Parts: sequence; C-alpha cells; structure tokens
Amino acid sequence: MTARFHHSLLALTVSLLITGCAVNEPVPEQPPAPPVPVTAEQKEAPTVYGQFPTDTLFALLTAEIAGQRNRFDIALNNYLEQAVRTRDAGIIERAMEISEFLGAHQQAMNMALLWSEVEPDNPEALRAAALQLARAGEHDEAMQMMEQVLLLQDDTHFDLLALTALQADSATRAAMLENLQRLLQRYPDNPQLSFAAALLLQEEQRSEEALALLDEHTRQNRTAASIMLQSRLHAGMGETDDAIEVLQQGVREFPDDDRMRLLLARMLVSDGDHPAAIVHFQELVRQHPDDEEVRLALALVELEGGETDAAINELETLLELDPENEAAQYHLGAAYQHAEQWDAAIHSWQSIGAGEHYLPSRLRITQLLVERQRTDELGKLMDSERAGHPQLAAELYLLEIEALAEAEPQRAMQRANQAIQQLPSDSRLLYTRAMLAERLGNPAGLEADLRKIIQREPDNAMALNALGYTFADRNERLDEALQLIERAHELKPDDPAILDSLGWVHYRLGDLERAEQLLRDAFAAFPDEEVGAHLGEVLWQRGKHREAREIWDQAAEAADDTALIDATRKRLKAD
Repeated sequence: MTARFHHSLLALTVSLLITGCAVNEPVPEQPPAPPVPVTAEQKEAPTVYGQFPTDTLFALLTAEIAGQRNRFDIALNNYLEQAVRTRDAGIIERAMEISEFLGAHQQAMNMALLWSEVEPDNPEALRAAALQLARAGEHDEAMQMMEQVLLLQDDTHFDLLALTALQADSATRAAMLENLQRLLQRYPDNPQLSFAAALLLQEEQRSEEALALLDEHTRQNRTAASIMLQSRLHAGMGETDDAIEVLQQGVREFPDDDRMRLLLARMLVSDGDHPAAIVHFQELVRQHPDDEEVRLALALVELEGGETDAAINELETLLELDPENEAAQYHLGAAYQHAEQWDAAIHSWQSIGAGEHYLPSRLRITQLLVERQRTDELGKLMDSERAGHPQLAAELYLLEIEALAEAEPQRAMQRANQAIQQLPSDSRLLYTRAMLAERLGNPAGLEADLRKIIQREPDNAMALNALGYTFADRNERLDEALQLIERAHELKPDDPAILDSLGWVHYRLGDLERAEQLLRDAFAAFPDEEVGAHLGEVLWQRGKHREAREIWDQAAEAADDTALIDATRKRLKAD
C-alpha cells in the first residue's frame, strides 16, 4: 500500500475518531454559554457534522491498521461495508479509491455509482461514475453520467470515454459518436466533445470527417490534444507536410507542451529534416536538463544527421550525469566509430558490462576489428570476454565466427571447431559450422553437422530446411530433399525461407506450376535476392520472360549483392 493511501486513511480515521468521541463520550453539565454573535455569511454557510457510531469508527480504525500490515482484504471489506451502511460521501469516495488501488474494478464501480447517488449534484462523483462505467463497457450509461457533469458546467472527460470505446465494437462507437455529435450541436465550443468525436471518427477510418470536425469546432478554441490529433490524421493520410505544419503552429501556440514538441521533433526526423528536429530536441533538453531520455534522443538525432561532434559531446555530458547509462555508452561507441576514432569506440563498448547492451556492443567490436583487419587482436579479446562471461561463451563464439566468415572463412572454421570442442551439444554452433563448410566447398561437412542436429532435434525446422535445400540446389537426392523440406514446412508453414526451398525443390522435380505459386508466396513475404532469382528462373522457364525480368530487377534493386541474379540471367541467357 502506498504512503499516500496510509496517510489518507489515517487522516480520515483520526477525524472520524475525533467527531465520534464528541458524540459518544459523556460530557459534564455546564451552565449555558452566552449567545455568540452570528454573521450573515455564517447563517448562509451549511454546517457539516461527521457523527458515527462506535462500531463504524472501530471498523475504519481496523481498516487502517490492516492496511499498514498489508491485509488489504480487511481494509477494503471494512470500507465497503461502512460505505453502504453509512452512505457517507467521504467514506464512499475512500472505498472507491481503495478499490481502484487494489484493482477491484466491480467494487470501484459500485462505490462510484453509490457516490453519485448520494451526491447527485457533485461533478466529481458523476465523473468518477462515468469513468468507472466506461471501463466496465457500459458506454451509454457513462455518456449519460458525463452529460450531467456538462450540465453542471464542470470539467468533463469525454476524451477518456472515447478512448475506452476504441476497443469496443463498431456499433458501440457509432452510438457514442451520435451522442457526441448531438451534444456538439448544443455545445459547439466544447473541445472535449469535438476531440472525442474526432477520435472515434479516426478509429472508423473516417479521417477526412474527423479533420473537418476539428477544423469546425476548434478553430477558436484550440487545445494541444486536438492539434496533435489533427497532425496524426494528416500523417495517417500521407500528408506529412500538413502534419508538420499543424504541429509547428501548435508549438507556437503551446510552447511549453513537451508532448507536442516531441511529436514534432520525431516527425521531422522521419521526414529527414534533422536540423529542424535538433532545434526542438535542444529546446526540450534546455527545459529538462536532467531528462536522460531526451538528451539521448538529441544525441541520436545529431548522430543520424551527421553532427558527430555534437553527438559525442552530448553523450559524454550524459555519461557525466549518469556514468552507469549503458545505452549512452553504447551509442557513444558508435559515435566514435563514425568519427573514425577506432580505439575510443572499442574502449567505450568494452566498458559495458553484462546487460542488454553487452552482446550488441561485442558484435560491434567484432565487426570493427574485422573491418580494420585486426583479427589477431579480435581473437585475444574474445578469449578474454569468454573467460569473463563463461555463461555467454556460445553467443560470443557465434559473434566472432560470423564476423570472420566473410573475410577469413578458414580462421572462422578454426574458431568453430574450437567452439564445438568446448560446447559439443550447442546446435547453433553446429549449424554455423555447417554453413561455413558449404562456403569452403565441403558438402560432406555440411551434411554431417546438419544430420547431427536433426538426430538430436528431429523438429529443428532450420536444419531440416537447410539440408533439404542443399540437396535441391545441387539437383540431387530430390525425393529426400522434398521430404526434409515438407517436414520443415509442417513445422513452420509461414516461413518464407522454407517456402522458397519448397518451391525450388518442386522446380527441380519439374512441377513448375506448383513451384511458381510457392515462390510467389515466398517473394511476397520476403522479396530478397535469392527468392527473386528463383522466382525469376521459374517464370522464365514458363515463358513469362517480361515478368521474370521485372522480378529480377525488383529483387536486385533492394539487394546489396546481385551476384546470384546476375549469374541466373547469364546462365539462362536472359540478358
């Protein structure tokens, strides 16, 4: 139970005890006191008494003690019982708050409704009842209750009612929208009503209507919430410039609204306008110099925008404020790397201990050292890392092997052999060594490692698919290849890599129609170079030459390396 809950209970209990003692304790007889003059204001002011019987006071005091001892069930039950028994607004409100705190939603709604019954002209009670009803899915009743608050000319929360209705069915949202539009005719300048109605229209994919409604009803009474909703509506319709313009005007009207400025900054980043985004992030940092997340965001935008020195300064400042901030340390390494300060980058990443940034930082180290052709240094460093983190030995081996595989495959194979000797039961290492064997032209090694995995793990879809695809690609043992790949497909029917393999083995078996359909599905899910090369070849063999070229062009445009597509075109004389 929170300190706030303890103090609130104690204050209420003490006040009740004081008034209760005045009622229940005998008072010595005194001579009548002289009359006290009463002002006109005192005559008009209502007198409030809190007189309760002893058993009520005892029950509330017991609730307080139970709450302090974490017996929340007793505290809640006592307050609920006394709320119904006394119908006192203060006790009812406290019972509702305790119910909310403990997640007792039905009890919270019961208390809110009781409170609104006891005090039907109290806007706070009506608001509470409306929100509790909305959370319970009673949206019509919630709207009626909130409308009473509106009639009392008090603050409403129609926006919260609309938010709860977003998860409801379309008919419920339509009914609430109809009520909101009815109220808007009577209260056209109420920003809560227009915002709530626009929110529901957005959920119903009626963005143009939502924009028109906001423009009509909030032109003279703009709120930060309505401006941000307008911007999101424009962005959702692909009108990025209009979305940014709305936010820029909004920031001028509400310069202290952090949410709006942050939304604008992020939208500018998405639009590629890093200089403008940096200005707004700098303002957020100026307003909140101790906010680490905002300062980190500024540094990342500066780094992405090419302001490397500024990013380094920002990250170093952040680490002065919080030396344990590993996210800042990780990105500082990236900034140093961008500035070609290689050793500083490695040192920054090495300073990150075990945690979510540990393995990503070691990945960056392995990649950097291989790129700089410092592989001897890499080996020593990773040996040291594995000694310091033996529980992550397999992961560290995998990082090192993957980094070496392209540049020095023989050294990568040496590391793979060492890793498997140390960790012979790790299937990931066996699979990695199998892929290295293929790269080095050792099909027997590939097959041996994949069969070891399948023998241990018959449902390892990745190994089944890899072995089956290897046979299909070599156009050998096609019946076994089909069996292996179909088993993998049963295990992972939506995996595009397996769909590609299945399509390719059907192509090798001569079923071009089936192959085309499978490869189309695979390319739609994952349009990479290899799938594109396969689909293009099948289309070419089926006489669909123009579409084959289109597929190859599309795959090549998104690929870093087009060697396979180029080789396929050359082999088929499709150039």
